[in-house]
Amino acid sequence: MISFLSHLISGINLGSVYAIIALGYSMVYGIAKMLNFAHGDVIMVGAYISFCASQYWGLPPVVGVVASVAVCTLLGITIEGLAYKPLRQAGSLAVLITAIGMSYFLQNAAQLIFGPNPVQFTSVVNFGSISLLGGQLKIRSETIVTIISGVIIMVALTWFTGKTRIGRAMRAVSEDKGAAQLMGINVNRTISTTFAIGSALAAIAGVLLCSNYNTLMPTTGSMPGIKAFTAAVFGGIGSIPGAMLGGILLGLIETFGKAYISSQLGDAIVFAVLIIVLLFKPTGLLGKQVREKV
Repeated sequence: MISFLSHLISGINLGSVYAIIALGYSMVYGIAKMLNFAHGDVIMVGAYISFCASQYWGLPPVVGVVASVAVCTLLGITIEGLAYKPLRQAGSLAVLITAIGMSYFLQNAAQLIFGPNPVQFTSVVNFGSISLLGGQLKIRSETIVTIISGVIIMVALTWFTGKTRIGRAMRAVSEDKGAAQLMGINVNRTISTTFAIGSALAAIAGVLLCSNYNTLMPTTGSMPGIKAFTAAVFGGIGSIPGAMLGGILLGLIETFGKAYISSQLGDAIVFAVLIIVLLFKPTGLLGKQVREKV
């Protein structure tokens, strides 16, 4: 029983990290209708900024996280403006290739600056763990902060897209860019804002991910980024609750798969479940079928 609860908490913790990353994927796809595969590498950049802030600059952890969010927000706007904005009218293949190229650029730039070897990442969360069931079950402070952060971010994004002016503009651009522009909405600014928010979320996810595992390297965001994209598709890409649900379920499937089936086949089990779900519900668990008018 204790082992099951431990795996359950670990799965929710891992799933919360996937969910935060997937929320960024879903926002960008939902508004700009493009897959930003450089998103996973923005995670890595955010973690390195936080690492430098504490390791080299001697700043408090909270200041490091704020610096990480600020730098990644500017990075997201820059990537969108330089790499994606000129391809606004181009085909999806050109945008996809550009996104992959940007991903490799960020990885190799980090490798040149910081080197290819892993570095020890000091957790930004420094309060003690919580003991339950007479001390048999311990919940780390990183786990608590990660899960709470995931829930707060999902609720905040749901409120933001539904209640604020820029949020409603995002929804309008998502529905029809041409009609939104005719109504006076600045489409380019709206898409740039979406990239900024998505990149800020990537920074938070990168710091939480490295705080949980205490390791950082240039390829840190690659596999979590791919799995988070899988979570976004699993839950219904473009849906904020769907990204959260997909991330949590993916984390649970991966954790329990490694614990009770095979530690070597954990990733294969995750993608196998995704394939099965998409065979029966191609739009994902909470995705909506959209009919195109001809």
